[in-house]
Amino acid sequence: MSHPTAGRTGTTTRPPARAKGAAPPRPDVPDAQWNDWRWHMRKRITNVEKARDWLALTPDEEKAIAESAGTYRWSVTPYYASLMDPQDPACPIRQQGVPSLGELAAYSGAEVDPVGDMFYRKTNRVVHKYPDRVIMLITEACPVYCRHCTRKFHTTDVSGTYFRDDEGASYEEDLRYIADHPEIRDVLLTGGDPLSYQDGKLEEIVSGLRAIPSVEIIRIGSRFPVLLPQRITDGLCEMLARYHPVWLNTHFNHPKEITPEAAAAVDRLLRHGVPVGNQTVLLRGINDDVPTMRTLMTELLRIRVRPYYLYHCDNVTGVSHFMTSIEKGWEIMAGLQGHITGFGVPQYVLTTKIGKIPLAQPYFTPVDGGLRLRNHHGQEMVVDASVHPLTEDDLR
Repeated sequence: MSHPTAGRTGTTTRPPARAKGAAPPRPDVPDAQWNDWRWHMRKRITNVEKARDWLALTPDEEKAIAESAGTYRWSVTPYYASLMDPQDPACPIRQQGVPSLGELAAYSGAEVDPVGDMFYRKTNRVVHKYPDRVIMLITEACPVYCRHCTRKFHTTDVSGTYFRDDEGASYEEDLRYIADHPEIRDVLLTGGDPLSYQDGKLEEIVSGLRAIPSVEIIRIGSRFPVLLPQRITDGLCEMLARYHPVWLNTHFNHPKEITPEAAAAVDRLLRHGVPVGNQTVLLRGINDDVPTMRTLMTELLRIRVRPYYLYHCDNVTGVSHFMTSIEKGWEIMAGLQGHITGFGVPQYVLTTKIGKIPLAQPYFTPVDGGLRLRNHHGQEMVVDASVHPLTEDDLR
């Protein structure tokens, strides 16, 4: 199948629509380039002209790209573009990467910082929200600026920033804060995407954290395994392995994102001792149905990625059009519990200024003398308190 290549000379034609389940097309570029993450970063799609080499843009998409210019950054890697259906604007990959008019609409209750990053910020980069762990917001850069990003204002609003000082400012204050708070045992590097940095720069940060005795765990939040898995090189993995324990959490949101390249990237991390977890965002029109979510979770297990969270989409300015109801989330969780293996069922949570709040409906109800239990088929039974005591008094 022919496929245009962004940035190449000569005439290009848009690729035909793919049959359902067909493998994504590969651009006609040498393997050495396609497998080089730096090539993809240089060739990112950032305007209508480049996008037309990959997609049959609709008038609404072109209007959204034009009207969001100067407000929201836009960037898509050739790899991620190759997963998009070039003819279908409802493609779940395309919706995550191409601006839409929904981003420019006003929604009740929308905020630029609904999770309270700025409220809990202690230094230029450190956000200390939970007692024993912090996040370090180390960059605004991403390979693809996901249209549903919780930090959309900070990473894609061209006038927005979460840095008190410059992103390139010294890390001395940040590391000193963590060292001065020995209760901090877990540090999550996020942003933006930390893997946007070259290995050397990233190692400076990781080694600085590992030198702090009270820091037990270093975590990296990165969507590179999804958006540009070529970034997960042996060299990167070898560097991370020098600073264990290091964990990585990523964001697969749809089964189409689980490709051979993504599976290979996960395998490289695992072979170097880096566990990989997944934090899916519940997104209207993308994964808000039980069959899609069930397939996603089972496919994640197949490539040895542990489902961790199912995030309810935050009411973020420029993101609200992706929100579903909480009832929809309950429906999906009911379609997972008992239908796939237990460790493949993520925890459904809503992120708020007071922390992550579990939203899953309970499968039990206290009743007089015991518990009413309900299974995934809706069958119910009552267990007497003499069999399974409900309170400490029941044990006496």
